Amino acid sequence: MAAAAAPRLWAIVGATGTGKSALSLDLAAALASRGRAAEIVNADAMQLYRGMDIGTAKLAVHERRGVPHHLFDALDVTDEAAVAWYQPRARDEIAQIHARGADAILVGGSGLYVSSVLYDFRFPPRDPELRARLETELEQHGAGPLLARLQEQDPETAARVDPKNGRRIVRALEVLAQGERTHGAALPERPVLWRPGTRVLALGVERATLVERLDRRVQHMWAQGMLAEVEHLRADGLEQGTTARRAIGYAQALAQLEGVLTQDQAIAETQALTRRYARRQVSWFRRYAEAEWFDALGAIDVDRIAAGSADD
Repeated sequence: MAAAAAPRLWAIVGATGTGKSALSLDLAAALASRGRAAEIVNADAMQLYRGMDIGTAKLAVHERRGVPHHLFDALDVTDEAAVAWYQPRARDEIAQIHARGADAILVGGSGLYVSSVLYDFRFPPRDPELRARLETELEQHGAGPLLARLQEQDPETAARVDPKNGRRIVRALEVLAQGERTHGAALPERPVLWRPGTRVLALGVERATLVERLDRRVQHMWAQGMLAEVEHLRADGLEQGTTARRAIGYAQALAQLEGVLTQDQAIAETQALTRRYARRQVSWFRRYAEAEWFDALGAIDVDRIAAGSADD
């Protein structure tokens, strides 16, 4: 009698709106049909937050088909989501899942979060006092002067960082000031898998079609009650949060509630930012040498994929 296959780590990645959550559930079911239990681990930075459901397209508990889900609703909106916080917790969840004899399915589109788990990814040290000073500069003068400083000190990282992402610029400067190389916003030069045998399933959609899907999705968010969700989160301290209040859709809904944007403007701005974010996601995951790409709108034979897992 053949020995049971060792538990595997899977990753399902791709741009927002490509059906990663649905595929993760289908894969879990296909694995279960072959006698392999599976559990899902979140790799979407905003789905870490309790109450941020509509704007993140988070699956409700009753939609999870009985599959255990981990690292969803793990933070309050006043907490800061940071990949250095996330990485050890996600890896610990995966280790526990494997210890139970089950496969772990990492699901999400936050590229740095996914990479921090999949690859041998180490983070430079932190300096809270320096970071506080840099964040004060960010609040007082905006990202421009800090980006200019980063361009002088590390042009390569500056070229990769989103110029509007003040937090990422601050982190890069914090690392440089400690005499370390930044990880910037890129994979390690020669990424090595944390768990050998990891399978990465990547979902893609033709660009024009994806844009249409994303624009409809944002409209649906507002129709579902995005404003009511954000109003509720304000009572929980959303406006005091470092990360959550800047999330795409949530920042725009807050601006609408404050009268800074009309609803049409809030939706249009969210659509534009979502399209831009999706482009960055696609570029990020295209660099994964291990990725097996699938048409998100086509028929994906999860039974064949699951069967292949037992043959490796």
